[in-house]
Amino acid sequence: MLKIAIVGRPNVGKSTLFNRLAGKRLALVDDLPGLTRDFREAPARLGPFDFTLFDTPGLEDATGAPLETGMRRQTEIAIERADVALFVIDARVGPTHADRHFSEWLRRKDCPVVLVGNKSEGSQGDAGSLEAYELGLGEPVQVSAEHGDGLRDLQDALAPYFGQYEEGQEPEDDETAQRRIHLAVVGRPNAGKSTLVNALLDEQRVLTSDIPGTTRDAIAIDWTWNEQDYRLIDTAGLRRQARVSERIEQMATGDTLRQIRLSQVVLLVLDANAVLDKQDLTIAKLVLEEGRALVIAINKWDAVEDRHKSVERLRDRLETSLAQAKGIETVTVSALKKHNLSGVMEAVSRAYQIWDTRVSTGQLNRFLEGMTEGNPPPLASGRTNRIRYMTQVKARPPTFALWCSRPEDLPDSYQRYLVNGLRTAFQMPGVPIRLLLKKTKNPFAD
Repeated sequence: MLKIAIVGRPNVGKSTLFNRLAGKRLALVDDLPGLTRDFREAPARLGPFDFTLFDTPGLEDATGAPLETGMRRQTEIAIERADVALFVIDARVGPTHADRHFSEWLRRKDCPVVLVGNKSEGSQGDAGSLEAYELGLGEPVQVSAEHGDGLRDLQDALAPYFGQYEEGQEPEDDETAQRRIHLAVVGRPNAGKSTLVNALLDEQRVLTSDIPGTTRDAIAIDWTWNEQDYRLIDTAGLRRQARVSERIEQMATGDTLRQIRLSQVVLLVLDANAVLDKQDLTIAKLVLEEGRALVIAINKWDAVEDRHKSVERLRDRLETSLAQAKGIETVTVSALKKHNLSGVMEAVSRAYQIWDTRVSTGQLNRFLEGMTEGNPPPLASGRTNRIRYMTQVKARPPTFALWCSRPEDLPDSYQRYLVNGLRTAFQMPGVPIRLLLKKTKNPFAD
């Protein structure tokens, strides 16, 4: 499938054009220059053509600072992988010195370039587009990414590059999409999430830095491990809500929370020197409340002095604070030294299989009979609260419906007794289990 990269200096509307062609709001958009720091990819469609689209950081002169140099490298990686580059300028401003510099840089690349004059609402971009001929990249295509104007002209400009790609070709079949496991990597800032993602992919795919908050966008990468397709999602660090005041961090936090809700398995990355503090527990509880499978990775394990003490503290906090999902699997790892990466993915695979568990109705009701005989439910207003029947209504997470005569009088302690019994009897450690109470119909009510 054709790969197209959107490049240009900061604040010319690259992410807005990316969202427009992708058909959904994937990239964060703001007037702040340099908001995008990693290149992201997504399936896109323009007219009859399907293709893969790359959004990139704004091109700036690298000053030697690690962050700016890393962002420039992210753009270079995207261009190396692309078949065509869309070089976007602000048509209302016209070509700037930076545009001229980077147009010369692009001409030295092997990738063909299509010049795009964005922000051309009405006739506002006519003068700037005429000046853009001096860049030597051919006729500029005038578009307005914000309003969707000029996309037919962009389609005509890109049509020759599709060549062997058939019109209407689907990016992937439904079976492939359903088979892919969505794995979100979350945690506090500077826990090593991006370093772990790079280690798993065995390439410098996302930007890493010692500066907290380096990752802003949630970056999704399709990847295969052990013949299983994954969508690996690197996310921005989550701080306590009271400390989040800047608008950009609020947007990044919202994007991370959205990825948790859309994921199937969440890998919570902890710093081994501050294992499971209050913010980590808050994130873990949020993941479980959303019904996602949870795996904990203790990163920077190579730097821990007293490993026995760290493990004991972690077990104690899990037992007391996350009792609703006993048996959460924890793995020690060093992302920097690429230690025990296979252990992390094996734990993720096991968690997904448990999260997707289905139990037959016959097994459930034999289990229920044994549980109620061993410990009958408490009386309700002096009468027996009869538990009749149980069935699994859905997986992901395992959800069970329980019919009894007076569901409103079945205490929480007895519900926990049943849930813990389910967890033990059907080997479902570490995943949230939901129990829905239903009232049995009285045959004599009429």
